[in-house]
Formats: sequence, C-alpha cells, structure tokens
Amino acid sequence: MRTYYIFQSEKTPQLQGFTEEPQGRHLPSGEGPWKAVRRIEPDEEWDVDTSRAVVAAGILENGYYLSGPIERPRSPHPEIESDRVEGTPVFNRDNERIGTVKRLFIEKISGRVTKVDVTFGGFLGIGVHHRTIPWEKLEYDPDLEGYRTDITGA
Repeated sequence: MRTYYIFQSEKTPQLQGFTEEPQGRHLPSGEGPWKAVRRIEPDEEWDVDTSRAVVAAGILENGYYLSGPIERPRSPHPEIESDRVEGTPVFNRDNERIGTVKRLFIEKISGRVTKVDVTFGGFLGIGVHHRTIPWEKLEYDPDLEGYRTDITGA
C-alpha cells in the first residue's frame, strides 16, 4: 500500500488531484495552483468518493489522478475522428491550398493533439516534403472545409 496526497485546485475548488509525492509536482499546472489538503497513509481508512484502485491506476498511468470538474472551452462539436482530419487541406492566409494534413501527433498522457505532419508539393507522391507544425498554428475554416495557417511549406 502507498501514501497518497490529495490537493485541491485553487482555480476550481471542486477539483481534487491525487499524487504519491507530497509536492504535487506532476499535477497539471493549467488546472492549478494546487494546495495540499490531505495525506492518506497506507493503513488509514479510504473514505474518498473515488476508489483507491481507480486513483492508483490514474497515478500509475499519468503520475496523478484528477477528480471533479475540469473547465474547458465549449464547442458545438468538440470531437472529430482522426481519419477525418487526416487528408484535410491546409490553406495559407490568402486561401491558397498549400498542403494536406498527413497525420496527427498525440500526447500519450493527456490525449491532446500537439503537432500535425503536413505534406507540401509533389505529384503522385514524388517531390512531396513533410513539415511538422504545432497543432495550435492551424485554425479550422468551415467555408474552406480545411485548416488555415500562416506557416508556409518552405
């Protein structure tokens, strides 16, 4: 059995973070700042709403476990399948098609898309070059049915 440390988000008081280390270094900073509120020893009764096994699995996978609401900006369509993004055209600010999304890079722990491999130029696969760009540099334009960026293929 292990000692667990419970932290409370000062940004969202209903959000708790669990870790196995007393400083809470692995807790996501974007949800903090974090304040230590409790320490649960191995022989102490587990009286937390979330099961010990679930918390342990989260810590094993991510280095922390979060319980409670996480504030995220809302979107009318918050999710899209990766195969619908792959193959989507990429346009420059002048609405000229400059490339195509080839693949997404996903952060293992958070599941967040971090980068995109965009192909530029070429014909039938010959002369194509790839460039990895940060996901946040793309902005979806529904009128173009593609992504817009200020990054060029060069």
